[in-house]
Amino acid sequence: MSAVTSTAGTAEDVVDLVRTAIHQGEFAPNQRLVEADLSVWFGASRAAVRTALLQLTAEGLVERVQNRGARVRAVSLEEAIEICEVRMVVEGLCAAKAAQRASEDDLDGLREIAAGMRHAVEAGDVFAYSELNRRLHAAVRTVAGQHVAAGVLERLRGQNVRHQFRLALLPGRASVSLPQHLEIVDAICARDPERAEAAMRAHLASVIDTLPQVGSSPVH
Repeated sequence: MSAVTSTAGTAEDVVDLVRTAIHQGEFAPNQRLVEADLSVWFGASRAAVRTALLQLTAEGLVERVQNRGARVRAVSLEEAIEICEVRMVVEGLCAAKAAQRASEDDLDGLREIAAGMRHAVEAGDVFAYSELNRRLHAAVRTVAGQHVAAGVLERLRGQNVRHQFRLALLPGRASVSLPQHLEIVDAICARDPERAEAAMRAHLASVIDTLPQVGSSPVH
C-alpha cells in the first residue's frame, strides 16, 4: 500500500508515514505538504498532522515557509557533501567500535550481508544492492552499540536519502563501492578497529567524490 493512501491515527503514525513517503520519493523535494490534504490521505486529525509536521521539521525533513506552510526540504549538493563529511567521522567511529565489540553471531550477519552484496552486483540488481548497502551500514551501527551516534546517523541518512538513492543508480557505482564495503566487513571480522575505521572513512570519501556526478545526473 502506498504511504500516501495508508490510514494513520496519532501524530506518531503520521510522522512515520510522511517520513517513509519522503524517503521513497512519493513526496518530492520542495513539494508542499498541505495539512488538509494529509489529514484526508492519512485519515488523521489536523492536529495530529500539524504535530507530525513540527516533528519532521525538527528532523530536517520538512521546512516551514512564511505564508506558504510546510514543504519537503530540498538538500543541496553542498549540504549533501557536508552530511557525508560528518558521516565519515561518526561512521568511522562506529566501524572501529564494531571491530572491538562484535560477537561471532554479529560477524556472521555482516558476512551474510557482504555475500548478498556480491551476488547483487553479479546479478546487476542495483535495487537489491542499495538495500543491502543500507542494511550493512545499519548493522555496523548496531554492532557498535553507539546509541548517540546511531541517532545522529539515522537523522542524517533521512535528510540525504534522495542523494543516496540517485548515487546507487549511477552506472558502475555498485562495482566501485562493493570492494570498499567488503574491506569494511573484513576489517571488522579481523577485529582491527584502526583498519575498520580507515575502511569506512575511505568508503565515504569515495561517496563524497562521486556526489557531484549525482548532481549532474538525469537519474530520478
